[in-house]
Amino acid sequence: MVEAQSWTTRRGSNPRLESTDQVLDIPVTPTAEIKHQQGSFVSPNLLTALIIASWYFSNIGVLLLNKYLLSFYGFRYPIFLTMLHMIACAAYSLVAIKWLEIVPFQQIHSRRQFFKILALSAIFCFSVVCGNTSLRYLPVSFNQAIGATTPFFTAIFAFVITCKKESAEVYLALVPVVLGIVLASNSEPLFHLFGFMMALGSTAGRALKSVVQGLLLTSEAEKLHSMNLLLYMAPMAAVILLPFTLYIEGNVLAVTIEKARGDRFMVFLLMGNATVAYLVNLTNFLVTKHTSALTLQVLGNAKAAVAAVVSVLIFRNPVTVMGMTGFAVTIMGVVLYSEAKKRSKVTAH
Repeated sequence: MVEAQSWTTRRGSNPRLESTDQVLDIPVTPTAEIKHQQGSFVSPNLLTALIIASWYFSNIGVLLLNKYLLSFYGFRYPIFLTMLHMIACAAYSLVAIKWLEIVPFQQIHSRRQFFKILALSAIFCFSVVCGNTSLRYLPVSFNQAIGATTPFFTAIFAFVITCKKESAEVYLALVPVVLGIVLASNSEPLFHLFGFMMALGSTAGRALKSVVQGLLLTSEAEKLHSMNLLLYMAPMAAVILLPFTLYIEGNVLAVTIEKARGDRFMVFLLMGNATVAYLVNLTNFLVTKHTSALTLQVLGNAKAAVAAVVSVLIFRNPVTVMGMTGFAVTIMGVVLYSEAKKRSKVTAH
């Protein structure tokens, strides 16, 4: 008599089920992020290229629009123009963070943090107002040459405020940065002393802001994303600028409204200018997100040269061979400075 096999015995005798190494290849259900990437019609490389192009257009565009408004169009109110930029940045930042949720919203946690952001806003105001004022008196090409000396001021403020010493190679790289601007200044056909001082003030203000920001918002609880920091800084800056524009530039609001009634194009220019000013900050964040902070720095070095060339082609301001040589020397110094900083960080680690 044959012994009846149980279900377990029969299952165990099945050679296809005896192997414990076999794994069924079941497709994983894609997440929402993967689905979004699969359904995207734009490749990552093309998207990055579009973002970089937008960064260039917005950065150079705001410079050219500011120059056109302040020098050629006759709108001689740089403080009021800066205040419009800050109001636009506050409004667009609110939409981008609260509604579009480009980055998570962060709150201010303490009064101390609030006053730190207020201090940064004051420095930010000083830098932008000086930059816009300088465009009334200097061509964009020379303005960009002066702006390229930011690393020089950053090194000075870092040493004075934080006692941070760089390597000899880093300090040596700053020599062509200064030498180049000296050459460009001596040969600039449209040199204006007040405009030059304003451009230097703007460059120093940018450097001071970067150093103070790293010094003030150091703890993890106080650190803010760049877009959230702009959300808080922009309205503070607008409030700071309001009494200055009313005192220095007179009844500028009434004058602007009166001019706008007679020339509707000015309304379009001011709104477009303020919008592009916000896009500069947005594209700065997007370029860093899709590439790196180092890439943004390299693009910034190239942007100064591109903006100078474009401004000469549009506004036809005279340039000299010595001026172009000085600008090139400054840019070369900035590149050498960036490379020296990279090597010093690698050595430190």
